[in-house]
Amino acid sequence: MRLSYSKSKNATSLYVIKDFTHNNKRTTKIVEKLGTLKELEKKLNGQDPIEWAKKYIDDLNQKQKQENRDVLVKYSPAKFIKKNQQHSFNGGYLFLQKIYHQLGIDKICQHISHNYKFSFDLDSILSRLIYGRVIFPSSKLATYQLSKKFIEQPNFELHHIYRALELLAKETDFIQSSLYQSSLKVSKRNTGLLYYDCTNYFFEIEQEHGFKQYGPSKDHKPNPIVQMGLFMDGDGIPLAFSLNRGNTNEQLTLKPLEKKIIADFALSKFIVCTDAGLASEANRKFNDKDGRAFITTQSVKKLKKHLKKWALAPDGWKLPGSDKTYDISTLDQMIEQANPQDKAKIRAKVFYKQRWIKENGFEQRLIVTYSIKYRDYQTKIRISQIQRAQNLIATYPTKIKKCNANDYKRFIHKTNYTPDGELAPKESYSIDSALIQKEQAFDGFYGLCTNLEDDPSQIIKVNHRRWELEESFRIMKSEFKARPVYLSRDDRIQAHFTTCFISLIIYRLLEKRLNQQFTCHEIISELRDMDFFEIKGEGYLPTYTRTDFTDALHEAFEFRTDYQIVTTRMMKKILTATKK
Repeated sequence: MRLSYSKSKNATSLYVIKDFTHNNKRTTKIVEKLGTLKELEKKLNGQDPIEWAKKYIDDLNQKQKQENRDVLVKYSPAKFIKKNQQHSFNGGYLFLQKIYHQLGIDKICQHISHNYKFSFDLDSILSRLIYGRVIFPSSKLATYQLSKKFIEQPNFELHHIYRALELLAKETDFIQSSLYQSSLKVSKRNTGLLYYDCTNYFFEIEQEHGFKQYGPSKDHKPNPIVQMGLFMDGDGIPLAFSLNRGNTNEQLTLKPLEKKIIADFALSKFIVCTDAGLASEANRKFNDKDGRAFITTQSVKKLKKHLKKWALAPDGWKLPGSDKTYDISTLDQMIEQANPQDKAKIRAKVFYKQRWIKENGFEQRLIVTYSIKYRDYQTKIRISQIQRAQNLIATYPTKIKKCNANDYKRFIHKTNYTPDGELAPKESYSIDSALIQKEQAFDGFYGLCTNLEDDPSQIIKVNHRRWELEESFRIMKSEFKARPVYLSRDDRIQAHFTTCFISLIIYRLLEKRLNQQFTCHEIISELRDMDFFEIKGEGYLPTYTRTDFTDALHEAFEFRTDYQIVTTRMMKKILTATKK
């Protein structure tokens, strides 16, 4: 701040003014009117007004440096706000920006920029696509517009985004391998255990083209889809992804991406954990060599007759850490006779049995688990489905159509003949009791296949964490709104999922830094609500609610934005800190 004079015919007025930069332009602001020279001479009893004013301003500057002064801002109910001037900004992205730069994504952008000749700022574009995907998920056009809500304004045009997408598609493999290497400096990566799964994303179109092909949609939508395969490490952090045509058999997607990880990431020995849909014999054999191993789910229903008989037999079951065998057919009786505390313990126990099997010269270990809790869960789901089936028969029998294997309509049996074997005048419907009884036999049972010789309880525990990979897909589809995909060109589709993949890595690292204390909805919604009101020349006034989440966030990232006002100088320091 400095002293300014304003001279007129009758008087000379003294002002305290402040210089600041706004939209890359240098400007000034009147902080305080001290009065005219004559007024100050009377007030100061003959003391030199100029000398007094300079000392007064020196004191103000000293207080400002100490960041402990009170900020007084005057507003008038008689004045209009300035037209087309933005006052509210989001600051939640600053925490994402910190991880973004720690991962060295800005350096990755510099490397790509060095290999291609273009004038736009790739780092600015990619960072805004990622922050927008987490905080304001929307189309590329809307993301460009919404990026102006961030404290730091974008320095690119809309058409630059689409040009950048082409480059990101070309460099997807480089981005993934570079991200893995840089992530090792940010967080430990448990690459001794990898989880793999596939999902698909639909398009709001009807014509197939390129990646967009008709295939078995997990959303059961009659639209072309694109398939995404994702590897996650043992700590839940995404490792690599691949994009495939929508009509590709998902079992064929595992080996190519795994080979790429082995080559580009310099990984060789690891355990691959997948579900039954990806567990073809070829995939199992591929991971039964060169120090690799596999754990995969196995449908008990689809086991061969002698193995199914062994798996469902009530005797020969064990608990982890014990050689004692149990008869699971007596568990219900044990629960009835036990006291309330022991009942809960028995229900929570997971029993297992195991054996090695050899087929087509390939040997693997079959582990089957049984849980009363899991049995009751499956029974509860089935009862609900049967009730829905009964309601459909009673109210809307005309809506009964072909269904998939898990649809509640599978319990509806259609009859076209009378009990005498004659053709009935109209179709009749009933609940299929035989199917219900057949399915009940498998309640509580869960199968695994592996080539590992480790303790069964550890293998079961490892497999249980597959839910984190399924959650990652849910986050991308629901919270990040990665579907439906509105892009049409294959390269832009590839780039779209590259940004979703990077966003997921940053989100997971943020979640980990917060010690997984908060849900996905809490994290994203509170980041979205972290708004600031800018007071020109003074700083930013937080308008969000301080919560346990914001306290944990500030503690984890070692900077704070929850002061009553964040001065312009403080905010500059924060912006610099988030880019180190």
